[in-house]
Amino acid sequence: MKVNSFLLALIFGLTPLMWAQEPQAPRPGGSQARGEHREPMTEIHQQEMEAMKADIQNMKSALAQMKANLFTIKDVNEFARWRNNVDLWETLVGHMERMQKRMESLGTGTAHRLGSPPSPSQTQQKPE
Repeated sequence: MKVNSFLLALIFGLTPLMWAQEPQAPRPGGSQARGEHREPMTEIHQQEMEAMKADIQNMKSALAQMKANLFTIKDVNEFARWRNNVDLWETLVGHMERMQKRMESLGTGTAHRLGSPPSPSQTQQKPE
């Protein structure tokens, strides 16, 4: 009886996995749906880029204020702690700027990962 129960559980447990492995038929009008999907994604990308630019500017402003306040600290240990903090934030802001520039250079190229084929300009490799 235990073997029958085990086989029954195994069959019911593996059936959904087998269905998930079957290839899916393409949806009718798939390329049109991708085109319709690309426009909102482009808008979202632009909004995210603007938000990132604003965040970077705010961080640069706060970092400049931290640097200005740094030299008012008299205690050597406290000065070293804040100097390390400033260095860390400079690294982070620099990284965010590089990421922002990289994302701008990709532009709407990220849409090809969502299903649409890349444009010819996106397939050409740029020297770095």
